[in-house]
Amino acid sequence: MKPVRYKAQDGTSIPAYLTLPPGKDDAKGLPAIVMPHGGPQSRDEWGFDWLAQYYAARGFAVIQPQFRGSSGFGENWLMGNGFRSWKTAIGDVVDSGRWLVAQGIADAAHLTILGWSYGGYAALQAQAIDPKLFKAVVAIAPVTDISDMLRRGRYSATYLQDKKTLGTGPEAADASPANHAAEFQAPVLMFHGTDDNNVDITQAKIMQSKLEGAGKRSRLVVYDGLAHDLDDSDARADMLQQSADFLLGLGK
Repeated sequence: MKPVRYKAQDGTSIPAYLTLPPGKDDAKGLPAIVMPHGGPQSRDEWGFDWLAQYYAARGFAVIQPQFRGSSGFGENWLMGNGFRSWKTAIGDVVDSGRWLVAQGIADAAHLTILGWSYGGYAALQAQAIDPKLFKAVVAIAPVTDISDMLRRGRYSATYLQDKKTLGTGPEAADASPANHAAEFQAPVLMFHGTDDNNVDITQAKIMQSKLEGAGKRSRLVVYDGLAHDLDDSDARADMLQQSADFLLGLGK
């Protein structure tokens, strides 16, 4: 795992972490995963990451972009947050994939994207920016329909703050992956727990329905009784195995 930097389309230098398979420090043309973090007001740090290490052990190059919207880089870097400034945040995520290909690290035909929570949202929403870039998408417990999320949380104590954070009306609609289902070109695999109190499983079900309705390839794996972090060794092992096989096989 090593720190790298790449240029976003507007010229901004974006920090990231790159994890390569064992013994592949100088390898080129690898299958690769862009793995945006959750939050979005979070960040990755140098050190052991069980997701990145697993996929690297399966032969992937894994990049973790600290896109604008990440915390730890100052107020200006947050840009409000990665939902209302999604075009910049997700643009930075997409640009990390373009950089992997331009550097020769990634095989363009085997470039994929995977994320959890906001990262899952980013993985899906990347299809709204460049539907041809990523050849397969994995989203774990993703936000997919902001308006539905707000409607279900309208009696929550945080409802007013949530509206301010997520946006409403046409802004929220455009920021929701479910409303871009027709644009998807990559096959999608989603995972979600039925007892998720952070992102209700309805979000994944809405996305699955929209993708199916648009004639897209998509599958939703449901884990009964599990919360947002899928804190169960058997479920995590299953999710890791299925997701890596899906990405290596590019959705087959």
